[in-house]
Amino acid sequence: MNMQWNRDIQYVKGVGEVKARSFRRLGVDTLLALLRFYPRAYEDWSKIYAVADAPEGIPCCVSGVLAFPPETKRLPGNRILVRTALVDGAEVLGIVFFNNKYVASSLHEGEEYIFFGKVERDAYSGGRQMVSPRFQPKGVSEGYLHPIYRQTEKLNSAAIARCVRHALELSEGQLQETLPDYLLKKYRLLPLREALWGIHFPKNEEEMESARRRLAFEELLTLELGLLARRPDGKPGVALSHSAKDFTAKLPFTLTGAQKRAIGEISSDLASGSVMRRLLQGDVGSGKTVVAAAAVYSCVKSGYQAALMAPTEVLAGQHFRTFLRFFENSGIRTAILSGSMSKKSKDALKQALLAGEIDFVVGTHALIQQDVTFRNLALVITDEQHRFGVGQRTALAEKGTDPHMLVMSATPIPRTLGLIIYGDMDITVLDELPRGRQPVETYLVDASYRPRLYRFLEKHFQSGQQGYIICPLVEEGGAESALIPAEEYYEYLQKEVFPNRRIGLLHGKMKSAEKDRVMLRFQEGQIDCLVATTVVEVGVDVPNATVMLIENADRFGLSQLHQLRGRIGRGTKKSTCVLISNNQSHDTQERLQIICQSTDGFHIAEEDLRLRGPGDFFGERQHGLPALKIADLVNDTNMVTAAHQIAEKILQNDASLSLPENAPLQEAVKQMFGEGETLH
Repeated sequence: MNMQWNRDIQYVKGVGEVKARSFRRLGVDTLLALLRFYPRAYEDWSKIYAVADAPEGIPCCVSGVLAFPPETKRLPGNRILVRTALVDGAEVLGIVFFNNKYVASSLHEGEEYIFFGKVERDAYSGGRQMVSPRFQPKGVSEGYLHPIYRQTEKLNSAAIARCVRHALELSEGQLQETLPDYLLKKYRLLPLREALWGIHFPKNEEEMESARRRLAFEELLTLELGLLARRPDGKPGVALSHSAKDFTAKLPFTLTGAQKRAIGEISSDLASGSVMRRLLQGDVGSGKTVVAAAAVYSCVKSGYQAALMAPTEVLAGQHFRTFLRFFENSGIRTAILSGSMSKKSKDALKQALLAGEIDFVVGTHALIQQDVTFRNLALVITDEQHRFGVGQRTALAEKGTDPHMLVMSATPIPRTLGLIIYGDMDITVLDELPRGRQPVETYLVDASYRPRLYRFLEKHFQSGQQGYIICPLVEEGGAESALIPAEEYYEYLQKEVFPNRRIGLLHGKMKSAEKDRVMLRFQEGQIDCLVATTVVEVGVDVPNATVMLIENADRFGLSQLHQLRGRIGRGTKKSTCVLISNNQSHDTQERLQIICQSTDGFHIAEEDLRLRGPGDFFGERQHGLPALKIADLVNDTNMVTAAHQIAEKILQNDASLSLPENAPLQEAVKQMFGEGETLH
């Protein structure tokens, strides 16, 4: 890469110190970053109308001569009004700007301009006008789609476009192609410089889409190369040769075929002498925990330690109790480490870990604290991986010397997203539910059904079953006051609806010890109905809970609703989930009906991704991946698959990307993942 492309943005012609500060706020700090700062949208300036032919009410371009110098007038409230007009033969179009004190000096009587905006009727005169249009002198790049960029208060889209144009003009003969020639030919991709011109200043939609396709492919290939480079293919690891057969033989239930297959794949990895990196993905209730327990058993019986990290104390506590049951009379010394423990208890546990007196520890983020050390950690398990950043996952692995890594996720991930998020892992999918499990029946109703639903709940309580009521808020939420808050709902239900029933409350603002206490009471049948927020979304297992009401269901994503619904139907009894929503919009009703019609988490996840897009699929960006600038994971599914396959082939032939044809890709990987990214 020519060094000038790493030049500070401040020293690019037309930028300077003031604009550079605004560019940095947009994440643009070098000349190369400016070229890669893609438009967020386009305005179609490809068709230019005469004033008489300009349609009303839709954005369009109108061309003509400025009839008179702009007139500036002060309005009450220190506002500014600027008026002028465009003439085209005998036709006149009023041009109006509000609160733009600079525009008057940019427009000159008698010169030709193109204005872009909506033609509308002046409420007072009845004449046609454009209000606050964009404009440029005629003869400057008309016939193009005009790029619209993210902007700041002191740096507008037009100024950014001027800087980008200058950078592209500089790039003549200077910009190094990033993709090997054989890929450009095979997939009919534009050369880099042509693609950059086409994405910033396309003549038409076809040119823009060709440019986007090339740049998106390059971005996805770079991402896949960076992820696959982390995969420790063939990297020496501890061979854990002790079989899990004596563990599975003593289980009080029969494993599904999928569980047997998963245990076989994991056992083979552990015994191979190479580091395992495997994702164990299974829909809600598919039985991932017993598969993980078999891996822990093999590890400990081979003479090493294992650790499992969960995202919440509630889930960590449940895992701890489950593993205690699995390992009863096995001799495996199991412990739990969480942030709410006393310092004395933590210190004692840390000493025992270091001394090798604990074989298996379950914990939260507390496990990755600097003073937590192991004697011989050989297996690391993370649950609900998408809730941890890559750095957190790595921090736990660094507690051992190249330990095996197993990631569990009950969140079904669409295949395209899975290839990206877990591109550095082998994937095992549990696609069977344990025998006796029945699909959860799901219905959508409005709030008028509540009295009937309360009677429905009471019938289940009378037969000794339990239920959940899920709310999107903990307490009264100001602007969100239309939503039902959990705390108030809990009090209302206990006093007015179920005065003779044991109602519980669980939400994220409660202290960890209090949450654990409530959850334990619910699991032991001491609470009939649990009013909760999404803190119960992950992992809580109460087979006797057979009913769930989800209030304001339209406020949740489909995958989240599926996760919540997964808290019931965990036993052999018929279970029912009811979504309550007063939102009657067509889109909302269509979205919620998807949950009613399907219990397939992978289908639901695909629909969720299609409807909400990847930006909202996980909520906050907790999965630690580089942000994509131009690739679209919803619509570029074939491109994701192709990029994954091509990246695998490239790395098979050149693992360090050191061949001359791959050097630009190596540089691109460093740019995307940071300079510290290394290739093996």
